[in-house]
Amino acid sequence: MAEIILASKSKVREEILINHNISCLVKPSNVDEDPIKYSLLKEGASPEIISKNLAELKANKVSNNIHDALVLGADSVIDLNGELISKPENRDEALNILKKLNGKKHSLISSVCISKNGSMIWNYTDKAFLTMKNFSDQDLKDYLKKISDEALYAYNVYQIEGEGRKLFTKIDGDENTVMGLPVKRIKNYLESYK
Repeated sequence: MAEIILASKSKVREEILINHNISCLVKPSNVDEDPIKYSLLKEGASPEIISKNLAELKANKVSNNIHDALVLGADSVIDLNGELISKPENRDEALNILKKLNGKKHSLISSVCISKNGSMIWNYTDKAFLTMKNFSDQDLKDYLKKISDEALYAYNVYQIEGEGRKLFTKIDGDENTVMGLPVKRIKNYLESYK
């Protein structure tokens, strides 16, 4: 199977690849996502289109500088009835996001893109649907106290492989997608890549 470069500083994405025997080097893209999201939202782009664009941008940026390598870019967003929910900047924002999701069903969209020599050669987007339990504001504050800053800002508010699982009554979809990397499709592509 081909080795890839992961254009992300996400430890969870790196661990998912390693756990699926996909050899990778890590070279974060350091793309400033906010201006891109803002611009795409102004154009009326859906959360899914935004996720796809960001995954491609990250992969292409790193791929431009590394000749003939396969570079994997990834992006995950929360879609609450068409509203894009981004990663929180601070704990107050995290609490507000949890309040918005409280008692509701939303989708988590994870897009991946593989680029070579600065151009996309493959991409895939997957969705998982999560239904959050009803919590009091105090329950949500207590939950946030259990989450480290690093985990909170890296996992779209909830850490599904840890404490976050307790927030939901139902999760429909691939758990790896929820954690930010639909790895089965990536592995299938890499196994068929010549």
